[in-house]
Amino acid sequence: MFGLESGILILFIVCIVAIFLFEFINGFHDTANAVATVIYTHTLKPQYAVILSGALNFLGVMLGGVGVAMGIVELMPIDVVASQDIGVSVSLILAVLISAIVWNLGTWYYGIPCSSSHTLIGSIVGGILAFSLDLSGNSFLVPWKKAEEIGFSLLISPLIGFSMAFLLMLLLKRIFRKRSDIFHKPDPISPPPFWIRLILILTCSGVSYAHGSNDGQKGVGLTLLALICFAPGYFALNDSLKINDLAIPIQTIETTLSKIDEKKLPSASWESFSSSKFAAKELQRIVHMDVRKQDAKLKSYTRTQITKLNKSLKTLTQSYPKVLPPNEIVLLKEQSNVMKPYVEYAPKWVILMISLALGIGTMIGWKRIVVTIGSKIGKDHLTYAQGASSELIAASTIGISTLFKLPVSTTHILSSGVAGTMVADKGLKNLQKKTLKNIALAWVLTLPVCVALSFGLFYFLKMLFV
Repeated sequence: MFGLESGILILFIVCIVAIFLFEFINGFHDTANAVATVIYTHTLKPQYAVILSGALNFLGVMLGGVGVAMGIVELMPIDVVASQDIGVSVSLILAVLISAIVWNLGTWYYGIPCSSSHTLIGSIVGGILAFSLDLSGNSFLVPWKKAEEIGFSLLISPLIGFSMAFLLMLLLKRIFRKRSDIFHKPDPISPPPFWIRLILILTCSGVSYAHGSNDGQKGVGLTLLALICFAPGYFALNDSLKINDLAIPIQTIETTLSKIDEKKLPSASWESFSSSKFAAKELQRIVHMDVRKQDAKLKSYTRTQITKLNKSLKTLTQSYPKVLPPNEIVLLKEQSNVMKPYVEYAPKWVILMISLALGIGTMIGWKRIVVTIGSKIGKDHLTYAQGASSELIAASTIGISTLFKLPVSTTHILSSGVAGTMVADKGLKNLQKKTLKNIALAWVLTLPVCVALSFGLFYFLKMLFV
């Protein structure tokens, strides 16, 4: 399989199973975010709610693209990792996965809503930090800038969830003040009115689909990392596209870059400019080679150069737009977009595997977190308006984040949204402080604990595999 020896194949299968398990746990860990409101407002029976959520999580992964997945891939220095002994690569991948799985299971067991995204990012940073220190004695491989970008999105998204749900709830109270039934505790026997039920089902569906399109891609990204490390000859580049077809785009980029007056370049842009020229020159050499000579190492190197060229061009054109006329800047961006499908892709079977893991996981183990979100954040029972408001904001925030290729926490957004609706109803006194303290504590501890756990696991696993 993929030309791997039996021993390496076993390690590969272990990594794939671990990724499947992580996404499976992610499913039942985060399901409550979508189904809590429809269950606690008696809109749907639990068994129907989780089936609906599971199906839409599945579709979210299948149709959500790979933008967020590439964000996860960019966190790992894939070219350096793939060039190491396979035992080192396995140690890094498993350290990340095991630490994420352990923390997700622990918080789920105690019914504490916790971000799978926070968990994964912390585990990745810890693993790469250990890998980098082991390789060179410093942390030069940790993509701090990318980590800060993702960390900011994880930090700001729950604040948006709280504030926007708070404002939406106030707006609904002003618009529908004569329809007091939507602001009352649901009848435990009778289902809600048809139009309210329809809205709640739609918002539940929206959160489920958005969760799949964002969180599911994290599993896709992890699988791509494993595939590129184990079998770069098969997965470093999109084999459905011919590398020789890049000859004209690369030539166009080289020609356009040659028009830049180097003497007028600001010193801060020199690194991006020189990196772009070198990568373009190397790719021009590669695309004219005999396809049969493009072995695994060359494909990995080609992937590295395409990625570097795209990043350098993006920095050059965004940070220093005056280096070229506007039409030339547009031309560079167009040619850069032509190259992206060669490295920003995922095999269909990978997307299907993650879709199944997330969808099946969604239907299992949801009760613990549902109880917390549905009845332990606020002192009062969740109303129809609160359920619809928090889910509408969550679905919108996650959807927008996916468009910008940023991983966010469904758990934090929705639980913050529920808290926002509770405050909008009766003020801060309507919140259960003990639950909020537990959620906040888990939020604060997730990153440092996962960083430390993944860091230590890397060295432990390396002793076993190397």
